[in-house]
Amino acid sequence: MRTERQSKSAPSGATPTVRLERNIAALTRRTTQLAVANAKLRSQIKRRISVEKSLRASKEGAARLLVRSQRTQQEMRQLSHRLLSVQEEERKRISRELHDVVAQALSAINVHLTLLKSENAATTKELHRKIAVTQDLVKKSVEIVHRFARDLRPAVLDDIGLIPALRSHLKITAAEARLKVSLSADPEVEALGLPKKTVLYRVFQESMTNITQHAAATKVSIRMVCREGYVRMTIRDNGCGFRAGKLLDAETGAHLGLLGMRERVEMSGGTFSAESIPRKSTTIKVDLPLDPIDRRRPSARTAKKRKTAR
Repeated sequence: MRTERQSKSAPSGATPTVRLERNIAALTRRTTQLAVANAKLRSQIKRRISVEKSLRASKEGAARLLVRSQRTQQEMRQLSHRLLSVQEEERKRISRELHDVVAQALSAINVHLTLLKSENAATTKELHRKIAVTQDLVKKSVEIVHRFARDLRPAVLDDIGLIPALRSHLKITAAEARLKVSLSADPEVEALGLPKKTVLYRVFQESMTNITQHAAATKVSIRMVCREGYVRMTIRDNGCGFRAGKLLDAETGAHLGLLGMRERVEMSGGTFSAESIPRKSTTIKVDLPLDPIDRRRPSARTAKKRKTAR
């Protein structure tokens, strides 16, 4: 009986080893599962860190865009305010000059004509003198009206072309401001459409205004060349220049003329740059792209005419 019991209990004597093996296998499985879970967790942490970095970069980019947008809005508000102020001042100036000069000159002409009509006994010499005075008043009035028309919109730009319009403006400006000016322009510039000619003329006009009023320059050179696909206008003076890198002063409104020129050029698909060396020079550069219709060259007759004008 005892031997029989011992043989029956023998299998139970091997159970701890089996249990140990089973525990080791279970522990191995759990270790493997834990390693997989840890790998997944590390991957999720990396993804989360990457997402956080992307979100942070996105927030920083959005913040930069917001600052840039706010700056642009501020510039636009300043420019709009300045343009309205300039427009109103120009209207006041024209109104004042029309009243003080043209209206008074016309009134004086009327008085002189009335006197001429009533003075039947006047000598021929006296009559000629009064007629000459009246003619001088008429001449001055006509010149003022022509100046107003030229400032608002030069007829020569529409009727003849850009280069003659620039030359006409330079001739008057050089005489008034005692400037030594030079203009060099490729005849192909006249192939531009009228809108782009107007842009170039307005930039030139504003630049000359800045030069005569603020630069204290003695020399100005204007060069216009046609390159492959674009036209470049360069305006350089030897004046006092300005502080570079700041086209707009939010408080004083300084250099808003430059900002207006830049906006006008960029609206036409071009690029604008202003480079200044304080107390030495300022250079304005404008590049306007040629549209397909602008790429047509002037006829040989037109080119010859332009070269002769130069």
